[in-house]
Amino acid sequence: MQNSLPKIELHLHLDCSLSYDAVRQIDPAYARARYDTDIIAPPKCRDLADYLARTRNSVGLLQTEAALRIAARDLVRQLAAENVIYAEIRFAPLLHLANGLPPEQVVEIVAAATQAANAEYGIETRLILCTLRHFSEAQGLQTAQLVERYQDQGVVALDLAGGEADFPLEPHIAAFTYAREQGLNRIAHGGEALGPASVRAILAKLHPMRIGHGVRSIDDPALVEQLIAANVHLEVCPTCNVQIDIYDTLPDHPVDRLYRAGVSLSINTDARATTPTTLTADYAALRDTFGWTEAELLATNLNAITASFAPPELKNTLTAQLRAAYQAN
Repeated sequence: MQNSLPKIELHLHLDCSLSYDAVRQIDPAYARARYDTDIIAPPKCRDLADYLARTRNSVGLLQTEAALRIAARDLVRQLAAENVIYAEIRFAPLLHLANGLPPEQVVEIVAAATQAANAEYGIETRLILCTLRHFSEAQGLQTAQLVERYQDQGVVALDLAGGEADFPLEPHIAAFTYAREQGLNRIAHGGEALGPASVRAILAKLHPMRIGHGVRSIDDPALVEQLIAANVHLEVCPTCNVQIDIYDTLPDHPVDRLYRAGVSLSINTDARATTPTTLTADYAALRDTFGWTEAELLATNLNAITASFAPPELKNTLTAQLRAAYQAN
């Protein structure tokens, strides 16, 4: 039933969502056993750093135009298969330069491939470009300038991702200041590997519209109230959060408490290979663990539309589509 309902996904990494079919198209000799150990992370990682180390294998596969096109089309196919009607797909262009592709071409390849796949599968996607915690200030500014340059090709925001606990925030202030001055949309990962103080610093120094994860904000009631008052949306990824051992089990996860407190949040997979899940599976887990019904799922999907970087006309269309489907169901 939940698989047939329309869904919105805002937090989804291209390089961490390579299906085995896509990997085999890129490298026909790639064995399933190798995929299971090199691409899929174990059910429990030591921490975020351990999880991120495992993404290098999938990034290594995505260093050619053909591979990027395969990955982009395949991810849109995966989304369409469970009736995701709108998604924002993120990736770091500067991670895909090992074989000589310039960053501009990387963005153009992924943009063209996703737009073609959107038409093929009848869904809507947009792109978010990530700078990473270990990148330099110059690399962050370069990524922000790519966001600005490719707004007419479906790029909608700048994001900061990567090793939150291992690299400081300060080198990224310039990129986010530039993005803010240019009127670009901004997201930052936070409150994942570190606690509420990290989220507070991100809010004060980067001024994002959305926070990727942000779940450890629950440990600071005043911060929760700040998020609500400022209408900062949290892109929550429960299965991945448990996998990287922020929380021991899903019942320990604060997603339900954050939702009941009134925080605007959405449910996301984060990754569909490194974290082998789907929104359908995550919805079922929330139902079984917290007693969520279609009321909560509709509300969080509507939150996602409101917080998305889709144009107003598309937001209206998606909202009507969601409401009609849930009412009919």
